[in-house]
Order: sequence, then structure tokens, then C-alpha cells
Amino acid sequence: MPELPEVETTRRGIAPHVEGREIREVIVRESRMRTPVPTDFDDRLIGARFGSLQRRAKYLLLPLHDGEDASHERGTLIWHLGMSGSLRIVRLGEMPRKHDHIDVVLDDGVILRYHDPRRFGFVDWLRGSVGEENLVSEDPRLSRLGPEPLSDAFDGARLFDRSRGRRIAVKPFLMDNAVVVGVGNIYAAEALFLAGIDPRTAAGRISRERYDRLAAACREVLAAAITQGGTTLRDFVSGTGEPGYFAQRLNVYGRHGEPCRRCGAELRLVTLGQRASVFCPDCQH
Repeated sequence: MPELPEVETTRRGIAPHVEGREIREVIVRESRMRTPVPTDFDDRLIGARFGSLQRRAKYLLLPLHDGEDASHERGTLIWHLGMSGSLRIVRLGEMPRKHDHIDVVLDDGVILRYHDPRRFGFVDWLRGSVGEENLVSEDPRLSRLGPEPLSDAFDGARLFDRSRGRRIAVKPFLMDNAVVVGVGNIYAAEALFLAGIDPRTAAGRISRERYDRLAAACREVLAAAITQGGTTLRDFVSGTGEPGYFAQRLNVYGRHGEPCRRCGAELRLVTLGQRASVFCPDCQH
């Protein structure tokens, strides 16, 4: 599943090609997504221009305004890549592949193309602009989200405060979007390794000092993954069609039975919150 670094990589990849461009045509080849594509999707988009693309957790937010008047907002597209989706930039005339479900054709011949073999992703229409409070507060997909992990609102104090009295293991606690957004399975495993914390430890038993290290590790891992273009394990490619290379730097995820890169101990596999979790029994306590 594309996680926060993959979604941020997508945003950075497509933004220079779509921001300020006018939408000339919309082609929907398959509307049956997790949320069906709105029936008036093309009517809402044609003639509009893209504003500055934003990301909230794993959601891409694409504001639209009328023609040359950037002050007249039409609304905002919310796009989620699901389990296997990707948004790519292609040129007019490039034939669609299987599972290329949506094309947004721009005025310079560029196409924003959505590919999703499993169709677990979706695109939907939100009334209002990205900066409006009601857009965030009224949509349930956005209103319950915790802070961004790379923002000043996320730190060890928040993790410590939210964890008091919690018996849940720290790894699923860290993956709770109400605690902090976008720290999915891959990056939670890697951050816990860097912080030296056993993923099975009850969240409420971890000290403030150790949570400070964990928050710093989350930021370090996510920033490195974004720099590397995300982690390609199966389907993900960036907005320009490139795979992510952070998989080459993984310390624990997907490496159970292999030696720890730090101490050489055999990495162990456990299941936490119905998700596989790999850790080093010697380095993580």
C-alpha cells in the first residue's frame, strides 16, 4: 500500500506538471472504485485550473479554481491511492494500459493518469478550498486525523500523553491515524528499530525519553524515504513513473530470518494488530 512517503513523492512529482494548468478533457474508463467516481466528474473539472497541490496524511488534495481567476474556487478533489493505485504524468497519445482507469487531460497535452489494479483507491469531490476550516472539519475522512509526523505538532510529548494507560502494543499505537498520520507498517517497523524499542511493548509502559527518540526516529525514517522516492515493494511508482528506492535501506521490514544489520542477530517475526512485524530481539527492548 502506498504510505505517506509514496503519496508525498507522488505530490511532488505531479505538481510541477499540473499546477496552474487548465483541464480540457476527463476520461473515466472505470468508475467502480472504493467510492464510485462522481457521475458529474467531468462537468465539474472541465475548464477549471489546478491550484497548489496539498497532502493530508495519505490523501492528495487538488484544489480547482475557475479559469484565470485563482480567487474563485470551484472545490477540491480528494484522491486516495488505495492498495495499488498510482498517479502518473504521461503525454497525449500514450496509449492506456490495463487498469488505467482515469485520464485528466490538460491544456498543454499532459495527462494526469490514474492506474489502480485493485480499485481500492478513490477520487471524490469536496466543496470548499484546501485552506478552509470547514473542508477539514466537516469531512470525516479528514476531521479525525492526528498531526503530520514531519510537523511541529508531532513530538515525543504527544506520544507520551496519548499513550498513558494504553495496553495496546506500541507498534499498532504508532500506526493509529488519530495519534499521528501516515506512519504505516513499513515505517513504524523501521522507526521502532532506530529507536531501539520492541514493537510488542505496551504503549503505556514506554517512558517520555524513549518516546522522544521514537518521534525523532519517525521523522528521520519518513524524511529519508521521501528523499529516496518511497518504497517500491510491488505496485508503486512515482508521478513520473519511477520506482522508490528506500526498500534498499530497510533494516527490519520484510527481513525476518535474516541477520540484523547492526548486531547480526536473527530478526524475528511477530503479528501485532493483524500485521506482520519484524524486529531485532537484541537491539530492541
